[in-house]
Amino acid sequence: MVSHAPLPYADALTVMDARVEAIASGKASECVWLLEHPPLYTAGTSAKASELLDERRFPVYRTGRGGRFTYHGPGQRVAYVMLDLAQRGRDVRVFVTALEDWLILALARLGAAGERREEAVGIFVRGAKIASIGVRVRRWVSLHGVSLNVDPDLDHFSGIIPCGLNDVKVTSLAALGAETDLATVDHALRSAFTETFGSAVSVSANDPSR
Repeated sequence: MVSHAPLPYADALTVMDARVEAIASGKASECVWLLEHPPLYTAGTSAKASELLDERRFPVYRTGRGGRFTYHGPGQRVAYVMLDLAQRGRDVRVFVTALEDWLILALARLGAAGERREEAVGIFVRGAKIASIGVRVRRWVSLHGVSLNVDPDLDHFSGIIPCGLNDVKVTSLAALGAETDLATVDHALRSAFTETFGSAVSVSANDPSR
């Protein structure tokens, strides 16, 4: 699914929660929802108050996903991944590894060499973080997902310590001189997702409430 206008965070959570409940109840299929948000910060379950450096800069949302503080905003592609893990082995660690595989594969198609770091969740290029991962599982259906920095204002990350990593810079496809056309980025994400997770999951137009 793709939403083309920046969507308020609370509205996205409402839609995602409803879709996850429907998937868990067998009333809806799995899906991946691609979207952008207006500028905001979110705090995962491991976030520390000291990592929020400027609480007045953008709205701050406490959320049930894993991880620490991160930024969402225009120029960043967010992918909410709603998969039935009961049908996929019930292994959250394997699921997160697959999300990393997906991002690395998509980045390769966009001209960037993504890599893991043993001590941190997410994907890095040349030592700088380009993509974040934060998930939650409810009734063995996944919520939240990943965010990929395409061409955001990187200064917006300065109001937090992103993912609690003091010594790590944040980068983007634009900063790396890689592909930034959003339609091309979405195509890379779709094709890489199919290769990683299989072709049965919808990564197409409109929001998952429809």
